[in-house]
Amino acid sequence: MKQQKLERMKELIPVLNEAAKVYYRESREIMSNREYDALYDELLQLEQETGVVLADSPTVKVGYETVTALPKKEHPVPMLSQNKTKSVEELQSFLGGQTGLLSWKMDGLTVVLTYGDGALQEAVTRGDGRIGAIVTANARAFRNVPRQIAFRGRLVLRGEAVITYPDFEEINRLLPESEAQYKNPRNLCSGSVLQLSSQVTAERSVRFYAFALVEAEGMTFTLHSEELAWLAEEGFDVVPFRKLRQEELPDGVLAFKNEVAANPIPSDGLVLLMDDIAYGRSLGTTAKYPRDSIAFKWEDETARTHLIGVEWSASRTGLINPIAVFEPVELEGTTVSRASVHNLSTVENLALGAGDEISVYKANMIIPQIAENLTRSAGIRAPERCPVCGAPAEIRDTGEVRTLYCPNPACPAKQLKSFELFVSRNAMNIEGLSEATLEEFLSAGIVKSYADLFRLEERREQIVTREGFGEKSWQNLVDAAEKARHTTMTRLLTALGISGVGQATARLLSRYYHEDICALRAASEEELCGIDQIGEVTAAAIRAWFGDAENARRLDELLTVLDIEKKEDTGIPQDLAGLTFVVTGSLTHFVNRDALKAEIEKRGGKVSGSVSAKTAALINNDAASNSTKNRTAKQLGIPVLTEDEFLKQYSFDL
Repeated sequence: MKQQKLERMKELIPVLNEAAKVYYRESREIMSNREYDALYDELLQLEQETGVVLADSPTVKVGYETVTALPKKEHPVPMLSQNKTKSVEELQSFLGGQTGLLSWKMDGLTVVLTYGDGALQEAVTRGDGRIGAIVTANARAFRNVPRQIAFRGRLVLRGEAVITYPDFEEINRLLPESEAQYKNPRNLCSGSVLQLSSQVTAERSVRFYAFALVEAEGMTFTLHSEELAWLAEEGFDVVPFRKLRQEELPDGVLAFKNEVAANPIPSDGLVLLMDDIAYGRSLGTTAKYPRDSIAFKWEDETARTHLIGVEWSASRTGLINPIAVFEPVELEGTTVSRASVHNLSTVENLALGAGDEISVYKANMIIPQIAENLTRSAGIRAPERCPVCGAPAEIRDTGEVRTLYCPNPACPAKQLKSFELFVSRNAMNIEGLSEATLEEFLSAGIVKSYADLFRLEERREQIVTREGFGEKSWQNLVDAAEKARHTTMTRLLTALGISGVGQATARLLSRYYHEDICALRAASEEELCGIDQIGEVTAAAIRAWFGDAENARRLDELLTVLDIEKKEDTGIPQDLAGLTFVVTGSLTHFVNRDALKAEIEKRGGKVSGSVSAKTAALINNDAASNSTKNRTAKQLGIPVLTEDEFLKQYSFDL
């Protein structure tokens, strides 16, 4: 029954979040208020019945934290590596007559979570197996880590923090220059989990999959499969696994192999674990490995071919990335002829030259890579100029890696990605401006600035005479631009590509500054840091963007062609401006917490989901309860007010 309720909660959360997103960000409705309230109340009731609050639940909001350094902690028991094999027969021999759990060996960052009184108390990375980094604030920002569970005893579990392939591709596309070196989901995930700002972690869509229960106070299990099932009931996503006997292993391994291409979770093999806990413990450990589990690594299918050459591709960040082009070969059932070489250092280390005999494979059976260069002629040289704009290219050496970079701010490659973001659906939403069309318009000089996108009626002759275009195509683009010209501050901020400012942050800033972009432009870094959920890193990035002369010029030009919706003056005094409140528990004067939140926001205040030093008051009709929020408020000296006390103190006339 509980599992069914959890599944229903997982159905409700994305539906409610999508409804809220289109209502608040796009000013349209996909369901009535009554329907939304009914589903919201159902979710709230299910959370109360199960004692579980899942990540992304609209019933709570996340507060972000920024720290100056990540403290270290020694693990009570060293976390050992696993012995490895590439032989299915060895897997069978290892399992013997026991039953085993075969699961993905996820390729991310191992994290140990500790819960107490139903709340996450600590998160520590594996580190070197002996000492890890404390990343508790960041773990609370993982997309799917339960914020509250029904179990009230001490709970310790291990799992893998990962970034899925689809999220990696989207995030990597938008990464600022300083982080453009991430070349796979694992590297990006590691950098995201070890951030000093939990807001950055949240924006990276990090997910957590449990794979082991370390301790559950008062609970006793005989099988690891029972432990994983219990963790799932507590709201955790657990690693997908199959329960198999020795004779079933070959088919089990093959089934996983067939799922590799469609599996969104990065994986570099499988793990086989003895299901019987007592039996597994009786096997003990070696100095390096536990004896109750073993890792299975995919046997890389390699092929020899000849390098044709290296193409150099400029990106939005200015990095000029090398791509190896070779004679086509068959790998893992597909034809492969290209592979990323990551950076200039890799080209040099492989000593690549045209005509070299190379060995290629698919990393984790997905990503084409060069395994080795058998002839090493070292004939490939980095281009002296950017292949797109012709500007002199720079070699940047960090001491660890050498990269090639285009310093020209007007490089069309940089502009193209920025323009793609600007016209995208969640930004200015100019329909019909595809990547190919933008590239052609930029190359031809039809469009040189964002503002030019709203002056296409002046470029009629240049557009209608181009191959593939005509009068109708031109008119459709003009109409789409005119529609997009009437926009919101949230869309504009999202479109500008300010580091750290996605849709959610753009909306937060728009609401805080009452749709007045001039007020945001004038804001100091200190003022921005005072906004709930805006950390030091994001505040500095916003201030730097608006302080840049070229950005200021482009924005001024944009503001001459855009019609930005202004927040209507309702006549309601904004006497709660600058104050942040937290609402918890049931209410008597309002139908739900969102209704009270709306009243607070009408008067300029904000409502957060977590108590911090910036909180003006915690509103809780059970002011004497020993809940986490009440305890935190008392520790920080934050007033805990009943609903009546709050209404009286802040002069609400209902």
